[in-house]
Amino acid sequence: MKNFLRAAGPLLAVLTLALAGVRHGGEGTFASETANKPSGKYNVLMIAVDDLRPEAGCYGVPIIKTPHIDALASQGLLFNRAYCQQAVCSPSRTSLLLGRRPDTTRVYDLQTHFRKTLPDVITLPQHFKNHGYHTQGLSKIYHGGLDDPASWSVPHWSPSKPMYGKPETLADLDRRREEMRKKAGPATRVLEKDPKTGIPLRLSAPQYRVYGPAWEDPDVPDDALPDGETTNRAIELLQELKDRRFFLAVGYLKPHLPFVAPKKYYDLYRKEDIPLAANPFPPKDCPPIALTNWGELRAYQGIPAAGPLPDSMARDLVHGYYAATSYVDAQIGRLLAEVDRLGLRDSTIVVLWGDHGWHLGDHGLWCKHTNFETATRSLLIFRVPGQPHPGAKTDALVEFVDIYPTLCELCGLPIPEGLEGTSLVPLFENPQRPWQKAAFSQYPRGKVMGYSMRTDRYRYTEWRPSGGGEPVAVELYDHTTDPLENVNLAGRPEYKDLVAQLHQQLEAGWKAAKPDSEAASFPKISK
Repeated sequence: MKNFLRAAGPLLAVLTLALAGVRHGGEGTFASETANKPSGKYNVLMIAVDDLRPEAGCYGVPIIKTPHIDALASQGLLFNRAYCQQAVCSPSRTSLLLGRRPDTTRVYDLQTHFRKTLPDVITLPQHFKNHGYHTQGLSKIYHGGLDDPASWSVPHWSPSKPMYGKPETLADLDRRREEMRKKAGPATRVLEKDPKTGIPLRLSAPQYRVYGPAWEDPDVPDDALPDGETTNRAIELLQELKDRRFFLAVGYLKPHLPFVAPKKYYDLYRKEDIPLAANPFPPKDCPPIALTNWGELRAYQGIPAAGPLPDSMARDLVHGYYAATSYVDAQIGRLLAEVDRLGLRDSTIVVLWGDHGWHLGDHGLWCKHTNFETATRSLLIFRVPGQPHPGAKTDALVEFVDIYPTLCELCGLPIPEGLEGTSLVPLFENPQRPWQKAAFSQYPRGKVMGYSMRTDRYRYTEWRPSGGGEPVAVELYDHTTDPLENVNLAGRPEYKDLVAQLHQQLEAGWKAAKPDSEAASFPKISK
């Protein structure tokens, strides 16, 4: 790591003097810096993309046209096996931005603000703000309606453009929404506020929400839709902040449903060339609790309320997802081009992440909301000025809670106490070095929590009742022989000893799996 810090140029080299204090949040060189004097060595441009699968040209999926993400990967470090802590928007983003896991944040849904359970926690952007950075958030960083004013130097900004681009769609939505208001009467969205700050701590489910088509290809310019508008604002801010130390978080709404993108991005793909899932069926011997009815998609116009989708509709949806991904890729390209035009590349860390994966018909599922590989694995790319091995890829098992301490260490800021992730800086020096033994995700089903552990070879999941007791279901998938997780091996007698061993490892938890933990040295599994 010290070699990396030396090789990274004069800005990073000074970190070697303070590394021990920085890494442990101790009495390092930066401990005495004041909030009005930036102590960080780099700007941070954090790009958050909603529902982005780790599928792009740089991830070995050439059918998806993502030239700008691919270019970023060629200059940075791509993480092949990065996992979210819970495969749904708010819990995943909360864990990433707090550096803490869902059982610590107690955020498992889309309605609860983390300040209800952790009122004094210091978020990732707030930590940078406390060390003199100008922090600003655009569009979806925290989940909608649950922003955190303490994280930002100025109020959070949201785009104003409509979600759809065709006038007839917008007119129909307006008409149906007004009909709903007349029938339902007044609505209350905020159920509980913080008495000191007034921020919403608990929301009701969205009211007066009407759904349009699940995909649309309006013939409009990029900035007629929210993500293009967000890029325009982000470019303005880069110009305004170029002479200041900044932490700029830019959120993109696509490829989240509905799959609305300008027609030119749909035209990048021929529908007949778009593949459908190779495994459109549940895993063999899979417990029903592991599956979902993908109600998020079924709410949209024209989607059947039950049962599988016709192949033609499935292909339309995949086409829409690809087009929306290419649309966001173009926005990322515009943003990074402005970084270069302003001469900020050598002073700015770029980190790009998707908040979780997304099922596209695999296992007969759509959307997220599961513990399968497709839902928990997502895209993660870092570009750090002066980093060794630009364009490298690592298969290390990493987690979204690792992003907070990594950015702190890269920028020379102290790592706060209480974070539950590990700085990834050593992987920049050696992307192939041994790393942690497992990544951990979870997903609730009523009063049952599914705890899932991804080791180098296996995915092991236990569905545990909240009151304690034996798991109500267990899953085991061998990624060496079954990378699509099509066969649950947990109930087979010949895997009894392996299940017992993996149960022990899951019980030991994330602390025992950390890279430097002696407790993580479990016996090798040779089955």
